[in-house]
Parts: sequence; structure tokens; C-alpha cells
Amino acid sequence: MIKLFMKGRMRMIQDCVIIGGGPSGLSGALVLGRARKSVVVIDEGRPRNRVTRETHGFLTRDGIAPGEFRRIAKEQIEAYPSVQFVSDSVVEVAGTDGQFQITTAQGNVYLSKKVLFAVGKRDLPLEINGLADVYGKSAFVCPYCDGWELRDQPLVLIVKGTKALHLAKTITGWSKHFTICTDGPDEMTSEERAELQQHNVPIYDSPIRTIESTDGMVRHVELEDGTIIPCTGIFFAPKLAEGSELPRIVGCEMTEAGTVVVDQFGKTSVPGVYCAGDAATEMYQAIKAASLGAVAGVGINSELLMEDWNRSSLVNN
Repeated sequence: MIKLFMKGRMRMIQDCVIIGGGPSGLSGALVLGRARKSVVVIDEGRPRNRVTRETHGFLTRDGIAPGEFRRIAKEQIEAYPSVQFVSDSVVEVAGTDGQFQITTAQGNVYLSKKVLFAVGKRDLPLEINGLADVYGKSAFVCPYCDGWELRDQPLVLIVKGTKALHLAKTITGWSKHFTICTDGPDEMTSEERAELQQHNVPIYDSPIRTIESTDGMVRHVELEDGTIIPCTGIFFAPKLAEGSELPRIVGCEMTEAGTVVVDQFGKTSVPGVYCAGDAATEMYQAIKAASLGAVAGVGINSELLMEDWNRSSLVNN
């Protein structure tokens, strides 16, 4: 590590500061720790999947509680002394490649050569009455993550527009018994609606009055026109926002959906800045996030090694 002086105090510059401690940030930290790089992982401890009881589809950890997953991951990463964890939130990232300055809400400042954003996405408030009571218990957003537990059960899909047809086709792998509730205008094309009708998929456009449940388990969906649709599970299209505004603020190229544009190694359009996990993809699975974090860790390590190599070549000459 390089030592820098700031306002009369000597500070150590880290190889990488990782902002976010979910599967992608932890995976990146593991790769970099094993590569003998100095890393600080800064996490505020409010992951998006905290509402769920179990994480599915993660090889060797299928069904594990999200909190337990993070506990085990941190325990294993702590075997590498060059990685440290900080419970805090980042409020500012300044500087340039090789000399970033990361400031936290608690007033701490970290210097780093590289930055990895693993800030995920965040759910916007759930506007449908009763949806928050069942979210993560019997209402979910990803069939690949939670479809098995609701296989062959009567389901309601709360979705509209082009996403309705896509979700309907996808959910048939787990259950053929489902109804679409658009919660208002369906926003479908006539072709999309006709295709759903051809497959005998019931579609209701009346707004949802409430979702009735007991201890988080949905019993039925009630519409404003009085229609009651019994079901034991719900899948819905979430409304998401950027997990943090920091990637946009530092100048990272973004998609219209608020996803950070990265290359195959997680590198953003800003030199020295990487991004991984849900913040850098629209395929929201824990194992996908972890894989992107690992790839970003390799990218960061490779870049650091090449920079060291080039510096040593100049010194030798």
C-alpha cells in the first residue's frame, strides 16, 4: 500500500474499496483478498433481499437465509487479512483512477486505487395494499428464485405490458394455474393480449383493492370491481431504482433502466471504476451477482498487476 498525507495525517491507500456487501461485493472481496490485494468493503447492511426468508439457486447454499449467507461469506473472507469490513454508507466518491477518495456518512475517508460499486438496485415503495405483507413470504419477483416452492399452485401475476406475456410464458415451467392482474390499463398490444387469450390465460384489468393474507401467506386478491381471485402465491414485476446515485454522479454510463454499463470484466466508462451485481445487470439472481463480482475482482486485480508491471519496467530502465 502507498502512504499519502491528507490534512496533516498519513493515510494508507487501498488497492480497492468495494461499496456494497452483498453477493457481488463479497465475491469481489474474496477474489481480491486471495490475490493479496488490500480491500475495504463498506456496507450499510440493508440488502434488497432482506425481506426474503431463503436464497435459492445458489450452488451449495440453496435455501440459505440471506443473513446467514453473508455471515458465512464474511467469516471465510476474514481468513485473508488484507480485507477489512466497515459498517457504514458511502456519501461521496471523488478523485481519479489511482487516487480515489471515498467519504462515508460517519465522516471516515478512505483512499483507494480502484473502486467497485456493488450497490445493487432498490425496490420502490409497494403501492398495492397488502403487497408488503406478503413480499418475500408468498409474493416474489423471480420464478427462478422462488418458483419451485409455488409449483402447481394457483398463482396471480401482477404485471402489465410486454412483461405480462413474458412472465406468463416463463411461469408455465412451474404452474399452469395462473391469472394475470394488470392493476389498471393492461398496456398490452392487441397481439399480446390475443396470444394470452389463445392460451386461456385469464386477464383482469380492474385495479387491485387489496391482497388478503394470513401471516404473510396470500389467500386471495380482491379487485376494485369486486372480483376475488383465490391464490396461494404471487409473482409481480417490481419497480426498481438505482441502489445508489454514486455511479451516475461519478460519470458512469447508464442505461434507461438505471443499470450501469460495464464491459466483460465489470469495468465502467470511468477509468478505475468497476461495477458488479444487480447494479450492472437486469438478471437478478444471487449466483449471477456473485459471478459478476468474481469477474470484476479478476478485472481489478489484472489492472493493478499491469500497472505495477509497467511501473517496475520504467524504474528498471
